[in-house]
Amino acid sequence: MGLLLFFFSSHTGKPKRKLKPTLFILYGLSCFRYNLVSSMKKISSEFGHNYKSYSFGYANYCLREREDLLSEIYASGHLPYSGSSNVKNVFYMARSARVPLAVFRYTSENRRVAGKFKGKFLRESIPIENFNVKDKKFLSFCLEYFAKRHGSSVMPKKRLNYILESGPVTHIVKYTEDDKPKAYVFEVSDNKTTHFWFSFYDLDYIHRSLGMWLMLDSAENAKKRGADFFYVGTVYGEKALYKTAFNGLEHWDGEKWVGDIKKLKSFSRTDNQRSVDLIDVWKQNLELF
Repeated sequence: MGLLLFFFSSHTGKPKRKLKPTLFILYGLSCFRYNLVSSMKKISSEFGHNYKSYSFGYANYCLREREDLLSEIYASGHLPYSGSSNVKNVFYMARSARVPLAVFRYTSENRRVAGKFKGKFLRESIPIENFNVKDKKFLSFCLEYFAKRHGSSVMPKKRLNYILESGPVTHIVKYTEDDKPKAYVFEVSDNKTTHFWFSFYDLDYIHRSLGMWLMLDSAENAKKRGADFFYVGTVYGEKALYKTAFNGLEHWDGEKWVGDIKKLKSFSRTDNQRSVDLIDVWKQNLELF
């Protein structure tokens, strides 16, 4: 099958070769690689380089089409992209982590966290098509959490609406206590996979490890329903090390899944040494949140 190259005119912005509609989101990219080796459409966008050491970087993406299985996209090291409202059905490759649920068991630390909230909340997993994503109280709850926990620029209202309406989210998990919402989790799931994408919770619980408990609870429920893998998202930097508190955790190394937690922790603790203030070519043509 091999590779196909599509070139865009720098004058008109129109492709010299007719593309399928799903590819029109990539207008503005001067050149990208379209990989047909697998059934999924994969794209590489030029990023940065260090010519002295012959190190050349590319940001890698996957375009999801109707026939593509979520479990296969995640298994190839991709996560849903939510950085711009200009695109849909785009997944990006990154150092992410997953738990093979066949070997998922609570560690002693997991049991300590789980014990804090045992029987405390009512859990309800709601298919997103049955959830009112326009509910003002729900949106305010989520936005307030992000504003206080991470900063309002990380999750503006426009981005939150985009995440809820762009397609990947399949379920919203609601946790209540005395009929009052205490937490929400956005999950991306199919019969083999669950991705714990975003969580929002009452900040009164911030020092009681509720965020970690929500992740553990989602993993446990994914295992109960027979899923194979539970994805916890990216693992970059010291703040993401809490995601390594799972038995059997694997991380994506750019080519394959690796079950070396010590190596993953080492990467995360030294990520600041490899961080660069660059943006890949494709994103330069997008309106980012």
